[in-house]
Amino acid sequence: MIRDARPEDAEAITEIYNDAVRNTTAIWNEIEVDAENRRAWIAERQGAGYPLLVWDEGGRAVGYASFGPFRPHDGYRLSVEHSVYVHRDHRSGGKGAQMMEALIERARADGYHVMVGAIDAANAVSIRLHERLGFAHVGLMPQVGKKFGRWLDLALLTLLLDDRERP
Repeated sequence: MIRDARPEDAEAITEIYNDAVRNTTAIWNEIEVDAENRRAWIAERQGAGYPLLVWDEGGRAVGYASFGPFRPHDGYRLSVEHSVYVHRDHRSGGKGAQMMEALIERARADGYHVMVGAIDAANAVSIRLHERLGFAHVGLMPQVGKKFGRWLDLALLTLLLDDRERP
């Protein structure tokens, strides 16, 4: 059910992304995108060697997950930040958790040391999911974002992917 994304998944990914833009604080963007934007994003993400996974049901992506650089500087190259989104009609049954587990395994296989989750602090469901997967709270950044006419706090959670003492 989980597979690598393909260019033809762009329309489904666009629908999921735009729904999150319109209706949630999971994405702190207010501008919707089109399928061409998502096709370019898929190519860019995969071209840089980062995974982009989809949950496939009957040939249609109903969720997607990826990770990419945490910050652009060399000192952060062993840390990645992830994102997982599931279509609003498919948010039960553990799809998000299973895609997260697949991302964690990819990150370990690719030699990364830390995975970062940056989550709306009011999103208790997502925070609980991360805690179940072993993520630890490492910070809270009050009022660093805005959406829907209110300030948003950002919770930072991390997962150590290995036990290396030195990079």
